Amino acid sequence: MNKAILLGTTGVAAALAMLAFGFVAGSPQVAKAGTAQTVQTASADTKIDRTEVEGIIRDYLLKNPEVLLEVQEALEAKQKEEQRIASLGVIEKAKSEIFNSTFDGVVGNPKGKVTIVEFYDYNCGFCKRAIDDMQALTKADPELRFVLKEFPILGPDSQKASVVSMAFHLMHPEKYGEFHNALLGGQGRATEAAAIKVALSLGADEAKLREKMKDPTITEAFAKTFDLANKLAITGTPSYVVGNEVVFGALGQEVLAEKIEAAKAAL
Repeated sequence: MNKAILLGTTGVAAALAMLAFGFVAGSPQVAKAGTAQTVQTASADTKIDRTEVEGIIRDYLLKNPEVLLEVQEALEAKQKEEQRIASLGVIEKAKSEIFNSTFDGVVGNPKGKVTIVEFYDYNCGFCKRAIDDMQALTKADPELRFVLKEFPILGPDSQKASVVSMAFHLMHPEKYGEFHNALLGGQGRATEAAAIKVALSLGADEAKLREKMKDPTITEAFAKTFDLANKLAITGTPSYVVGNEVVFGALGQEVLAEKIEAAKAAL
């Protein structure tokens, strides 16, 4: 985080320097009179000393470093608002794919009034901890529909485990919640073998399961999910879509409950 701030503020400093130099070179000239600074109009043939200008900017920033943080915070707030507005458009255009994809598992009330969508990876440690939030929220709210969208971004094991998961969902949708809880809540890394073991324990036929894993629509579903994630600026797991808002990270049950209530109020 500190490194990110440093890089960001360095970029801001450079931008300020270029802006100030361009301003000074274009019209005003900065001159010192004792401790005060005055601005004089430069004539057409006035030559500006770049080194002097950069020195003035450097001195100012060294004496007022908080300016860099203020500008960085303003920039981040602006970018966040731009992304929020962009996400609204994506959610509006892709409601069916986000909230009602036939490849996504559903827990809670399948006909619930409010839907929360979770993008998750079976090998995501934060997702494993967030499973308790999902269970608590669906238990507390009988009108909550919780959609589980497979987003395997943590390597080949995650991808193979998700193929098994989606194949199992196509074969036994009524048992998908049990499968999801067992694999995500289990010990050790989620792999193809681990996922198949869970599927067999819930009554799947191994030969039929392996055949279903070859279904090309599973790959197509992954492609659509990754495309959605890209448009929503989702790069990590867990991430959620609640109503018209994208929520990033495992923020906890209380925060998600607040987002759910806000979505209800907007209905």
